[in-house]
Amino acid sequence: MERLNRLASNVIPVPRPNCDTDQIIPARYLQKPRSDDFGRYLFADERFSDDGREKPGNLFNKAPYSQARIVVGGWNFGCGSSREHAVWALYDFGVRAVIAPSFGDIFTNNSLKNGLLPIVLPETVTVALAKRALAHPEEQVVVELSEQTVTLGDGSRHRFDVDAFAKHCLVNGIDELSYTLGQADLIDRFENSHSTTQVGTRTGGSQCS
Repeated sequence: MERLNRLASNVIPVPRPNCDTDQIIPARYLQKPRSDDFGRYLFADERFSDDGREKPGNLFNKAPYSQARIVVGGWNFGCGSSREHAVWALYDFGVRAVIAPSFGDIFTNNSLKNGLLPIVLPETVTVALAKRALAHPEEQVVVELSEQTVTLGDGSRHRFDVDAFAKHCLVNGIDELSYTLGQADLIDRFENSHSTTQVGTRTGGSQCS
């Protein structure tokens, strides 16, 4: 998993509310292995015509938006089914942060476990950011995870909250399994210290008649 601390990128706007996981990645791609490039399937029904050709008007197919590592969304981004594939699609496309007024709860958890940072900012800020992204496609937004701030192109700075453990994992580029493996010495010491603990025996009993 890629380390995430400071992220500077232009922004691709997806400002509609209730952008669900089926829009982010259609169900027909869910049987593919994680080793596949899920970025190819991101918003597939919107990006491609029935014959598989890219729709030139879609921002995900259009430079410089296609190189953006930050998405700005609307209310309840990532709602719908619990498919982790939606996060994989965004991550494999190159996106490392999504800014929105709110997120689906499961999408938030899946994002933090897979190297994608969901940032909640007020709707007034996200709407203004989406408009600026359309008017200034190459304008940079800076995310500082260590400081938990987002600096917009107009110079305004906004603070966001993030779970402390998730922040640790993102900054160090590790998932929960890697974190656990990194505690192997502590786990071994704990197990060794308890290996000599005597297991008591229970005696006696009761009779029923």
